[in-house]
Amino acid sequence: MRFASDNTSGAAPEVMAALVRANDGYERSYGADAAMDRVTALVRDIFKAPEAAVYLVATGTAANALSIATHCPPWGGVFCHRHAHIAEDECNAPEFYSGAKLVLLPGEQGKITPDGLATALGTTGESGVHGVQRGMLSLTNVTEAGTVYTPAEIAVLTALAKAKGIPCHLDGARFANALVATGATPAEMTWQAGIDVLSLGGTKNGCLGVEAVVLFDPAKAWEFELRRKRGGHLFSKHRFLSAQMEAYLTDGLWLRLATQANAMGQRLVAGLRDRQASVPEAPANMLFPEWASGTHDRLEAAGAVYYRFPAPEGRERARLVASWSSTEADVDAFLNAF
Repeated sequence: MRFASDNTSGAAPEVMAALVRANDGYERSYGADAAMDRVTALVRDIFKAPEAAVYLVATGTAANALSIATHCPPWGGVFCHRHAHIAEDECNAPEFYSGAKLVLLPGEQGKITPDGLATALGTTGESGVHGVQRGMLSLTNVTEAGTVYTPAEIAVLTALAKAKGIPCHLDGARFANALVATGATPAEMTWQAGIDVLSLGGTKNGCLGVEAVVLFDPAKAWEFELRRKRGGHLFSKHRFLSAQMEAYLTDGLWLRLATQANAMGQRLVAGLRDRQASVPEAPANMLFPEWASGTHDRLEAAGAVYYRFPAPEGRERARLVASWSSTEADVDAFLNAF
């Protein structure tokens, strides 16, 4: 009954097996390994983006911070939701690596609205040299509220940004979960919807520790390479990153893992609603239910592990995240303890 985070699950057997195979013998270092060439080919094929540049790092924070630094000048503002991961959970890493300012936007259920973005774009940079300039847009999918942007919703927001001449980043720590939830293709969710750079998550969805940065504009590739090295995120034994990502993307493993996580998330949603808990929109694997006071103690006494969240007086709220390794037995045990 462990639903604290998909970060708390182990790595998928296929990923661990790939690491064991990668440990045999010798291989070139610093990203020159043969497996990295195969990863690049896989990503280009999956995203229908034959010119995309692909790089690996070990953490989502590094992927986001380096992506932003490569696309936003230090005098620029990064437009993002006020509860975005880059705003609340990365210890100012995006600002540290880029020198840019985060411009925090409101929006219900973790999603920026077109009107909110248009207003911010229209006022930022209007004071000339004295104020922060428009830098870039950063979206998160799945959002920090467990909701999901459709490709059409992304396209509306990126069109507003592109009209002001700024690039667009997608924090896809749970990108596979967003694809499964919407039925979209990787291309539809990214470059076809106006995304210039993607942080493609692996760690939350069955990898030991690897994220890919996909630059759909290869003109930025060399700058990214320099920033990755200068920032201390170029692995010497890079083959162990490559091995994970190759296994993750081969034969649709990444989507199968996300499908399991989402299915268990939806089983939680349905079961909690049947038990009169209030569960806001949650189409993927993360949900924020609200229930009667006293439920936390009962669930935790039965062995449930999750995060408590602030709630109105007399009520309780939680964050539950299902992972690739969550089972029906896990969900049903939680619901039976409810």
